[in-house]
Amino acid sequence: MSSLFDCSDESQLLPGMRAARRAIARGELVVLPTDTVYGVAADAFDAAAVQRLLDAKGRGRQSPPPVLVSGVNTLRALVADVPAAVERLVEEFWPGGLTIVLPAQPSLTWDLGETHGTVAVRMPANRIALELLEETGPLAVSSANLTGKNAAVFVDDARAMLGESVEIYLDGGPSARGISSTIVDATSLVGGDEPVVRVLREGAVERARLREVLGDLLEPDPAEDPPPGATL
Repeated sequence: MSSLFDCSDESQLLPGMRAARRAIARGELVVLPTDTVYGVAADAFDAAAVQRLLDAKGRGRQSPPPVLVSGVNTLRALVADVPAAVERLVEEFWPGGLTIVLPAQPSLTWDLGETHGTVAVRMPANRIALELLEETGPLAVSSANLTGKNAAVFVDDARAMLGESVEIYLDGGPSARGISSTIVDATSLVGGDEPVVRVLREGAVERARLREVLGDLLEPDPAEDPPPGATL
């Protein structure tokens, strides 16, 4: 049976974190708060646990989960290279709502799904999430919802959708932002012929702020639809 811990209650916080660490070590799923929305987490290096996460969400291997990390040093261990432009993004937006896709370190022995040799990495700005990541190492984390449903901003929303497929629920109160992270693809900055950063999903970090950091390395903004009756 799933267990829920109220992390605002000090008497439940430590037992909850301990239970979450043990669940991750056993290959089970944990729902945890982040600065964007609630996430469902599994050991990134346990292929069966990652598949359990995908199954719980009703999601296929063609949609691999991002990986949450506790700091930049872990990012460096997971990716093939950290280009200067990505260093600037990390300095400006981490911890926070920006997920960065880069070529994965080839020596890693994991199976996140059909990643095509890449990994999406983020450092969340949430104390509970960061403390857990410090203990467990990198976690495969996707939004805590069924595929096609709204991302959970309260732990009860996540519990209603994921139920007993999750072993431990950590309640950190309502999500601070309630908006999923922005995802950018920076893979072409690593040995690409035409280096450019593409926005794969609009979210917590706006394009204008990305432009301030990246300049012309950011893809052109999408053209706005013309007003009714206008000609192109």
